[in-house]
Amino acid sequence: MAVASSSDVAILALGVVLAAAYLFRDSIFSSSTSKAVPVAPSKLANGHGNPRDFIAKMKEGKKRLIIFYGSQTGTAEEYAIRIAKEAKTKFGLTSLVCDPEEYDFENLDQVPEDSCVIFVMATYGEGEPTDNAVQLMENLTDSAFEFSNGQHRLEGLKYVVFSLGNRTYEHYNAIGRQVDAELTKMGAVRIGERGEGDDDKSMEEDYLEWKDNFWPAFAEALGVEEGQGGDTPDFAVTELESHPPEKVYLGKDSLSISVQLSFRSAGELSARALTKTKGIHDAKNPYASPVKISRELFQVGGDRNCVHVELDIEGSGITYQHGDHVGVWPLNPDVEVDRLLCALGLYSKKDTVINVDSLDPALAKVPFPVPSTYISVLRHYIDISAVAGRQILGALAKFAPSPEADAFMRNLTSNKDEYAAVVTNGCLKLGEVLQLAAGNVINAHPTPQNTTAWAIPFDIVISSIPRLQPRYYSISSSPKLNPTSVHVTAVVLKYESIANKLAAPRWVYGVGSNFLLNIKHAANGETTAYASEGLEHVSLPVYAIEGPRGAHKAEDIYKIPVHVRRSTFRLPTNPKSPVIMVGPGTGVAPFRGFIQERVALARRTLEKNGDDALADWGQISLFYGCRKSTEDFLYKDEWPQYTAELKGKFTMHCAFSREPPYKPDGGKIYVQDLIWDDRKNIADAILNGKGYVYICGDAKAMSKAVEEVLARILGEAKGGSEADGVAEIKLMKERSRLMLDVWS
Repeated sequence: MAVASSSDVAILALGVVLAAAYLFRDSIFSSSTSKAVPVAPSKLANGHGNPRDFIAKMKEGKKRLIIFYGSQTGTAEEYAIRIAKEAKTKFGLTSLVCDPEEYDFENLDQVPEDSCVIFVMATYGEGEPTDNAVQLMENLTDSAFEFSNGQHRLEGLKYVVFSLGNRTYEHYNAIGRQVDAELTKMGAVRIGERGEGDDDKSMEEDYLEWKDNFWPAFAEALGVEEGQGGDTPDFAVTELESHPPEKVYLGKDSLSISVQLSFRSAGELSARALTKTKGIHDAKNPYASPVKISRELFQVGGDRNCVHVELDIEGSGITYQHGDHVGVWPLNPDVEVDRLLCALGLYSKKDTVINVDSLDPALAKVPFPVPSTYISVLRHYIDISAVAGRQILGALAKFAPSPEADAFMRNLTSNKDEYAAVVTNGCLKLGEVLQLAAGNVINAHPTPQNTTAWAIPFDIVISSIPRLQPRYYSISSSPKLNPTSVHVTAVVLKYESIANKLAAPRWVYGVGSNFLLNIKHAANGETTAYASEGLEHVSLPVYAIEGPRGAHKAEDIYKIPVHVRRSTFRLPTNPKSPVIMVGPGTGVAPFRGFIQERVALARRTLEKNGDDALADWGQISLFYGCRKSTEDFLYKDEWPQYTAELKGKFTMHCAFSREPPYKPDGGKIYVQDLIWDDRKNIADAILNGKGYVYICGDAKAMSKAVEEVLARILGEAKGGSEADGVAEIKLMKERSRLMLDVWS
C-alpha cells in the first residue's frame, strides 16, 4: 500500500473544504439584504436577450420601424431593404429588417404607438406564402393564436403592406391581400394604400408609384417630417494593399447574405469554399456539381437552342424527388463585367483586393463574403445583367462626368415614358445606360479607351444593385431511375430588343440559360456559335465558366453550382388514379420525371406480379406541344420506350403548331385543342376516376387556356354550365388534384 505524502494530504483537505463551501454557499454567503426573487419569463417580456424577440431588438436599437419580408427568391427582401433605406434617408428613421421565420409573433401587439410594422410579402405557387412566411401567416390567420394580451387582437397597431405578385397567376398578390385583411380584422390600422407590384408588367414602376403616394401618409401617421435624414452610405469599401491570396473570395464558392452568416459555397460562395469543409448543400450552400452529360435537344443548326444537362450529385448528400426544382447559380457574362468596370473607372484595378464593412448591420448586410476583388463582385455577386432600374439611375445622376450626362440621367428618372421607351424597351443594363449617357457607343466591346469613367463610389454600386440570384428549372428526371444525377431541360433565352432613338435592335440573352449553353459548348468541345447573326453581337454572352482559381473545371469536366428546392408538384401515390399532364415546350420537363417515376414503379410491379400487374393502373395522358416534330420535339426518342414499358397505360397527345394538320380555318393547333378533342376521356378520368391534372409551362396564355377548356369540359359533363366547371376546377385545386408549375 502506498504511503500518502504530506502534499497529498493537504490537497485532499483543500478539496473537502471547497466542496463543503459549495454545498452550504447560500448560508455562508447570505447577507442581511433581501435577495431578488427570480421571475419566470412572461409572455409580456418574452425574455430580454431572446434572439427571437423583435420588440427587444427594436428597443435596444431604438428602431421605430420593423419590416418583415416574405421572400422566395430574394426580391421581396430587396424591396424591404429599399423601404428601410428610404425611411432613413427621408426621415432619419432606422429600421429592423427581419426574416419572419427567425422571430416569434406573440408580442406583435407590443409594438409602440409611435412605431409601425411593414410587411413586404410575395405570393408563391398557388396563392401560398413563401417558405419563410409560413409561420407568420399561420399566426395571423389562426383565431386561436393569442398575442401577449391574451387575445387575437392588434388594436391600433400601425402597419403597411407592399405585396409582390404576377397578374398572370390566379392568386395575384393573395398573401399581401390576406395579411392586410387579417390585420384589419384584428383592429390594426393601415397607413396609406396597400401596394401591389406586378412582375408581369413592371414591379419597379408599381413600387415607385406606390411609394410616392405612401410616404406623405406615413409621415403624417408617425408625426415625422421629410428632411430629417441624410444621404449616408451603407458600406465602407477599403482597398487592401496586402492580403493572403488564399483568403480572398473570388466568386462562386463565396456568396453570403450576411458578412458572417449564411455563406453560400459553390465555387467560392462561402467560407467553406476556402477551408474546403463540407456541409449540407442548400440555397445557402450550393454544390459545385460535375456535368456528366450536356447535349442539344433542338434540331442542330436551327435558330434556337434547348440544352439537356445532367448534373452529378453522387456523394454530395443532395437528394431530390420528381417535381422538385434545381437552382442554378450563374455568372454575369464577361462583356457586362468589362463594361461596368470601364464605366466605373476600375478596369485597371479590377483585381485589387477590397474589404467591405457595413455601417449599419441591422439595415444593410454585406451581400457577399469579403475580402474580394472588384471583378469578382461584378462577375459573381450582384446582378449587373438586369435592366437598370429607374430609381438607381436617379441616385447615380450626381456622379455624371458631364452636364449632358447628368441631364440624360435625370430625364430618365423623372420621365417614366422616356425611361420605358429607352431603358425598358431597349433592355439596357446599367453599364449600357452609363455609356449612352456619356455619349459612348454600346455596340463595340467596352474598353477604357471607348468608355467614359464615372466617379461612382463602389459602396453605392453595392447598395443599389440586387444580389445575383439562382435561376430555377423544373427537374426533368426521377431519382428512381437517376439516383445520382439531376437532369435540367432549359430553352436558351434570346430575344430582340425594341428599337428606340438611342439604341438599335440588339440580341438580349438570358443569364442562366446562356450560362448553361456556354457549359455545353465547352464540355463538348463545340464552338460558341449563335444563330441569327443579323444583329450586332457585341453582347455575345461568354462566361468565365472555369470558375475561381479554376475550381469549376477538372480536366475536361465542368462544374455548376446548384441546389435543390423542394416542391409539392407530385404524382398521386396510388398508380390506380388517372393522371392528366399538360406541358408544351419545356413545360414537359417535370413530366419526363413523372413518367420515369411510373416506369420505375412499373418495372418493380411487373417483376413481382407478372405481365398483368398494371391492368388496374389509371391511364396516364400527356398533352405536349411544340412547333414542329422535326425541329423542337423534346425527348422524341424516349417517349415510345416509356409507352412500351407502361404496357399501354401511357398515351401521348402531340400538337405541332407549325405543321399540318391545321384547324379548318387554317389556325394552329395547340394543347388545349387536343384536350377538347379528348374531352370524353378527360371528363371520365376526372369525375369518375377521381383523376389528377398537372399543368406546367406558360402562365400567361397556355395555362389559362387549358383551365378554360377544362372548365368547359367539366361543366358540360356535369350537365351544367361552364360556371359549374369553374367550381369543379376550384374544388380540384383545393384538394390538390389540379396542380400548376407555371411561369410568365
